[in-house]
Amino acid sequence: QVQLVESGGGSVQAGGSLRLSCAASGYTFRYCMGWFRQAPGKEREGVVATGGGTTYVADSVKGRFTISQDNAKSTLYLQMNSLKPEDTAIYYCAASDWYCGLTNSGYDYWGQGTQVTVSS
Repeated sequence: QVQLVESGGGSVQAGGSLRLSCAASGYTFRYCMGWFRQAPGKEREGVVATGGGTTYVADSVKGRFTISQDNAKSTLYLQMNSLKPEDTAIYYCAASDWYCGLTNSGYDYWGQGTQVTVSS
Protein backbone atom coordinates (compact mmCIF):
# COMPACT_ATOMS: atom_id res chain seq x y z
CA GLN A 1 0.00 0.00 0.00
CA VAL A 2 1.09 3.60 -0.58
CA GLN A 3 2.78 5.28 2.38
CA LEU A 4 3.18 9.06 2.69
CA VAL A 5 5.51 10.69 5.22
CA GLU A 6 5.71 14.47 5.71
CA SER A 7 8.71 16.36 7.02
CA GLY A 8 10.09 19.90 7.17
CA GLY A 9 7.68 21.46 9.63
CA GLY A 10 8.82 23.74 12.42
CA SER A 11 8.41 27.09 14.11
CA VAL A 12 9.07 30.36 12.26
CA GLN A 13 8.36 34.04 12.68
CA ALA A 14 5.71 35.79 10.60
CA GLY A 15 7.09 36.64 7.18
CA GLY A 16 9.42 33.66 7.14
CA SER A 17 9.50 30.60 4.90
CA LEU A 18 9.37 26.82 5.19
CA ARG A 19 9.62 23.99 2.70
CA LEU A 20 7.65 20.83 3.45
CA SER A 21 8.37 17.46 1.89
CA CYS A 22 6.23 14.37 1.45
CA ALA A 23 8.04 11.14 0.64
CA ALA A 24 6.00 8.40 -1.00
CA SER A 25 6.73 4.68 -0.97
CA GLY A 26 4.94 1.92 -2.80
CA TYR A 27 4.32 4.42 -5.57
CA THR A 28 3.11 3.33 -8.98
CA PHE A 29 0.87 6.05 -10.39
CA ARG A 30 -1.22 8.76 -8.77
CA TYR A 31 -3.46 11.11 -10.69
CA CYS A 32 -3.29 13.90 -8.15
CA MET A 33 -1.34 14.95 -5.07
CA GLY A 34 -2.04 17.79 -2.69
CA TRP A 35 -1.50 19.46 0.64
CA PHE A 36 -4.10 19.99 3.35
CA ARG A 37 -3.96 21.58 6.77
CA GLN A 38 -5.87 21.56 10.02
CA ALA A 39 -5.59 24.32 12.60
CA PRO A 40 -6.68 23.89 16.22
CA GLY A 41 -10.47 23.99 16.48
CA LYS A 42 -10.95 24.08 12.70
CA GLU A 43 -11.82 21.58 9.99
CA ARG A 44 -9.22 20.22 7.62
CA GLU A 45 -8.96 22.36 4.50
CA GLY A 46 -7.33 21.99 1.12
CA VAL A 47 -4.32 24.22 0.50
CA VAL A 48 -2.85 23.29 -2.89
CA ALA A 49 -3.12 20.32 -5.24
CA THR A 50 -1.82 19.36 -8.66
CA GLY A 51 -2.71 16.72 -11.23
CA GLY A 52 -3.97 16.25 -14.76
CA GLY A 53 -2.14 19.40 -15.83
CA THR A 54 -4.05 21.62 -13.41
CA THR A 55 -3.05 23.27 -10.14
CA TYR A 56 -5.57 24.26 -7.47
CA VAL A 57 -4.73 26.91 -4.89
CA ALA A 58 -6.78 28.08 -1.92
CA ASP A 59 -7.46 31.82 -1.84
CA SER A 60 -5.89 32.06 1.61
CA VAL A 61 -2.44 31.06 0.31
CA LYS A 62 -2.55 32.35 -3.26
CA GLY A 63 0.71 34.00 -4.22
CA ARG A 64 2.52 32.65 -1.16
CA PHE A 65 2.50 28.83 -1.40
CA THR A 66 3.77 26.71 -4.30
CA ILE A 67 3.38 22.97 -4.87
CA SER A 68 5.92 20.92 -6.80
CA GLN A 69 6.99 17.31 -7.16
CA ASP A 70 10.01 15.26 -8.07
CA ASN A 71 8.78 12.03 -9.62
CA ALA A 72 12.26 10.49 -9.69
CA LYS A 73 12.41 10.85 -5.90
CA SER A 74 8.70 10.15 -5.36
CA THR A 75 8.53 13.34 -3.32
CA LEU A 76 5.99 16.15 -3.11
CA TYR A 77 6.96 19.62 -1.88
CA LEU A 78 5.21 22.65 -0.48
CA GLN A 79 7.14 25.91 -0.53
CA MET A 80 5.59 28.35 1.94
CA ASN A 81 6.64 32.00 1.83
CA SER A 82 5.43 35.11 3.65
CA LEU A 83 4.01 32.97 6.42
CA LYS A 84 1.29 34.36 8.65
CA PRO A 85 0.15 33.30 12.13
CA GLU A 86 -3.09 32.01 10.59
CA ASP A 87 -1.02 29.48 8.62
CA THR A 88 -0.31 27.66 11.88
CA ALA A 89 -1.64 24.11 11.49
CA ILE A 90 -0.76 20.48 11.00
CA TYR A 91 -0.02 19.99 7.32
CA TYR A 92 -0.87 16.74 5.55
CA CYS A 93 0.00 15.45 2.11
CA ALA A 94 -2.50 13.34 0.21
CA ALA A 95 -2.87 11.42 -3.04
CA SER A 96 -5.83 10.42 -5.19
CA ASP A 97 -6.27 8.02 -8.09
CA TRP A 98 -9.47 9.60 -9.42
CA TYR A 99 -9.95 13.18 -8.21
CA CYS A 100 -8.04 16.42 -8.14
CA GLY A 101 -8.98 19.50 -6.17
CA LEU A 102 -9.21 20.83 -2.63
CA THR A 103 -11.90 18.55 -1.21
CA ASN A 104 -10.48 16.09 1.31
CA SER A 105 -13.02 13.34 0.57
CA GLY A 106 -11.49 12.95 -2.89
CA TYR A 107 -8.21 11.58 -1.57
CA ASP A 108 -7.38 7.95 -0.83
CA TYR A 109 -3.95 8.18 0.80
CA TRP A 110 -2.79 10.42 3.64
CA GLY A 111 0.39 11.13 5.55
CA GLN A 112 0.70 11.51 9.31
CA GLY A 113 1.09 15.28 9.25
CA THR A 114 3.80 17.75 10.22
CA GLN A 115 3.37 20.75 12.52
CA VAL A 116 3.89 24.30 11.27
CA THR A 117 3.82 27.10 13.83
CA VAL A 118 4.05 30.77 12.83
CA SER A 119 4.55 33.33 15.59
CA SER A 120 3.76 37.03 15.42
